[in-house]
Amino acid sequence: MFADRARIYVKSGKGGDGHVSFRREKYVPNGGPDGGDGGRGGDVIFEVDEGLNTLIDFRHIRKYKAGDGEPGGKKNCRGKDGGDIVIKIPQGTVIKEAASGQVITDMSGDNRRIVLLKGGRGGNGNQHYATSTMQAPKYAQPGQPAQELELLLELKMIADVGLVGFPNVGKSTFLSRVTNARPKIANYHFTTLNPNLGVVDLEGTGGFVIADIPGLIEGASEGVGLGHEFLRHIERTKVIIHIVDAAGTEGRDPVADIYAINRELEAYNPLLAKRPQVIAANKIDAICEGADTDPIALLKAEFEPAGIQVFPISAVSGEGVKPLLYKVNEMLLQCGDEPTIFEQEYFPELAGGGSDEPYTVLYDEAEDEYVVEGPRIEKMLGYTNLDSEKGFAFFQNFLKETGILEELENLGISEGDTVRMYGLSFDYYK
Repeated sequence: MFADRARIYVKSGKGGDGHVSFRREKYVPNGGPDGGDGGRGGDVIFEVDEGLNTLIDFRHIRKYKAGDGEPGGKKNCRGKDGGDIVIKIPQGTVIKEAASGQVITDMSGDNRRIVLLKGGRGGNGNQHYATSTMQAPKYAQPGQPAQELELLLELKMIADVGLVGFPNVGKSTFLSRVTNARPKIANYHFTTLNPNLGVVDLEGTGGFVIADIPGLIEGASEGVGLGHEFLRHIERTKVIIHIVDAAGTEGRDPVADIYAINRELEAYNPLLAKRPQVIAANKIDAICEGADTDPIALLKAEFEPAGIQVFPISAVSGEGVKPLLYKVNEMLLQCGDEPTIFEQEYFPELAGGGSDEPYTVLYDEAEDEYVVEGPRIEKMLGYTNLDSEKGFAFFQNFLKETGILEELENLGISEGDTVRMYGLSFDYYK
């Protein structure tokens, strides 16, 4: 079975504790402190491996932990850093926080390697705490604790075009006709249990990647059948080809089938129903001549006024296939080259503690600005994409939850006033 979903637990390394010790040398009766620093804990790193195309390995190993930093030693000896752990995943994997389902990162496009959890910093040894009044400090700093998360990994295939349709309408036959993919084909339901990818090499074009998305039946968006297992793979596609059995060889109504599948796509993700679509009216070689109604005419009358073009084809003989592919290529060019990347919604660096880190909110009279600074604010700005709608909403929520907005209001801030945070300036509006 194709593995495209996994739940795992990851933990970074704890920082090593600082050491407490004093010089004990001959002829040096009152040696000073010489406790070494603890080592840094190891990071949890995710990296794309081109040789992987499923998440099957995570079915067997579910816990991943980086090495802890070693404690410091005598004679200013620093503890050894903990080893990083590098977790290899296939391209297109979306990493989510398991409890909330929020996206942490999408391993697609240029995002090939990411430090998901940083190891704890090593603690300072007692040598750092000697002062003129305290020359023999008997304490050292403990190492920072590790970070841990339960993650949901979801592999969402990277394809330009998605093939959808009820079982046995000819999706696999069409894919094998237009690409180098060789899916198993047979005349019974649910033949395809794995999503299949193929590359369309179309003369005069740059070609495109097409994916057969199986498992679509009524109720798929609610998890019926194999729906949830495969619907996620269509989320990256830019154009959707609906394949229907125009001949009605199994007594199905092609018009009703298209509406049913669109309802499932919209229920799963409303954005999917808005993707550009074309209809491939398949099995025209099996349409009975002299029938009372022309199924192709019915499909065109129903969907072309809504801007969805209908192409009569035969996946078996290849009739009508090329005009369909050139139309799809034209639609892709209109969509642009930007890949579908899922934006970050969850920020591990900010979620796991740190709320007690200090920050300052003050009014700079000389510049007529309100200034907000502090370690956690600096971290937040480093991890948040303020150009995206979700990132900016997260930023606003962060200011509210930490009490920064309340403190600004207590200082008398008004709408339109400027707030400065580490070189970034914002206009304040309620």
